[in-house]
Amino acid sequence: MALTKEEKRIRVKRRVRKNIFGSASKPRLSVYRSNKDIYAQLIDDTTGKTLAFASSREKEVVSLNGTKSEISTIVGKKIAERAKATGIETVVFDRNGFVYHGRVKALADGAREAGLKF
Repeated sequence: MALTKEEKRIRVKRRVRKNIFGSASKPRLSVYRSNKDIYAQLIDDTTGKTLAFASSREKEVVSLNGTKSEISTIVGKKIAERAKATGIETVVFDRNGFVYHGRVKALADGAREAGLKF
């Protein structure tokens, strides 16, 4: 029986996550993309805590008009600003099983523009 799209994504996610690990000095930048919104968070896997968070559902981002890709770029810049505020310069990128294309790529490019290093 063929796998559904979601099952394929979860299989890829598990395969990638066994090699990606975030620490306090170099946290994991995890991206989740739904049909409507996009979320990003910096995670310290040693303690299991979220260090910073940004999403397209925040008031400042919701008030902006634009395409989903443009909003993803803004979310990438916001997560980079919050990372810089906590003293984080480098991260490990976790695309969470999503294809590195479109909104996921736009978020990564926005974070790089704001000075985050992958």
